[in-house]
Amino acid sequence: MATRLNFENSAEVGVFAKITNKYALVASGGAENFYSVFENELGPHIPVVHASFCQTKIIGRMCAANSKGLLVPQQTTDMELMVIRNMLPEEIKIQRVEERFSALGNVIAVNDHVALIHPELDKNTEEIINDVLGVETFRTTIAN
Repeated sequence: MATRLNFENSAEVGVFAKITNKYALVASGGAENFYSVFENELGPHIPVVHASFCQTKIIGRMCAANSKGLLVPQQTTDMELMVIRNMLPEEIKIQRVEERFSALGNVIAVNDHVALIHPELDKNTEEIINDVLGVETFRTTIAN
């Protein structure tokens, strides 16, 4: 069954949430109805974590994730990282990434098998993607 959902009057739910096969991250600070939909539908199957990165609510844009790991921007606070680490399954690798592109979700499209990455991502970031997310990477552009 499909459910219509908004976050603070925005239908761009993917900006405010990141979902994998093993966990879901939802932005902190929204309406209770937003969280209850995730918790009711996903909560019985995977952990639903209320999170923020870099003190923002746009967590879907700020991180890259799959069922093996989570990459967060270097500017993620220690407290934000601690909350996430405490709520995710132990086998999930979490890594801060020092990268000039801080909105990692905008420059890394990843699943459990492959990652499409921005052509200008740092080589060190590409190695972190390989190690933490356990996928092969391909530098490419999408839609120009």
